[in-house]
Amino acid sequence: MTHFTVPTRSEVSPVNQAIFDDLQKGLGFVPNLYATFALNETALGDYLAFQNRKSTLRAKERELINLVVSEVNDCLYCLSAHTVLGKMNGFSEDQILEIRSGEASFDAKLDALAKFVRDTTIRRGKPSSESVEQLFAAGYTQANVLDILIVIGDKIISNFLHGVTQIPIDFPVALRLDEVNA
Repeated sequence: MTHFTVPTRSEVSPVNQAIFDDLQKGLGFVPNLYATFALNETALGDYLAFQNRKSTLRAKERELINLVVSEVNDCLYCLSAHTVLGKMNGFSEDQILEIRSGEASFDAKLDALAKFVRDTTIRRGKPSSESVEQLFAAGYTQANVLDILIVIGDKIISNFLHGVTQIPIDFPVALRLDEVNA
């Protein structure tokens, strides 16, 4: 099997080196998953532009989507990163664990979103009419649905990248739900 290594700043193109510098300034480090995108000349910049696009969703809603999709896709790297980001966006540890299971009983609107995202991800883009209706009943709009799908797609890309590369996790490693519930 081919093994992937995380490139260092000196191993990437000048364009990607500039992005590494910006990430270093903004985050304090270059996450391994982002660095892995830099194995390609344009992928890191393209991915960051996609991820940071203007959205109708709040940051908290995007983090919920990231957590649900990463749980469905069993991506421990993204679960670890988004557990940290979820806490930074105001979710408690218990709320994060519940969100990962596809529910958010502490907030009716977020609960409808979590259920819709889980259903959409599991059913590969074909959610039940019930989860769609519940999403709209909770106050989400058609414009929101497009942004929800874009965030799901974004997270699937990063989940798959880690699934293929198995690069090291450089965040505190999240517990698996079955370990928490044991």
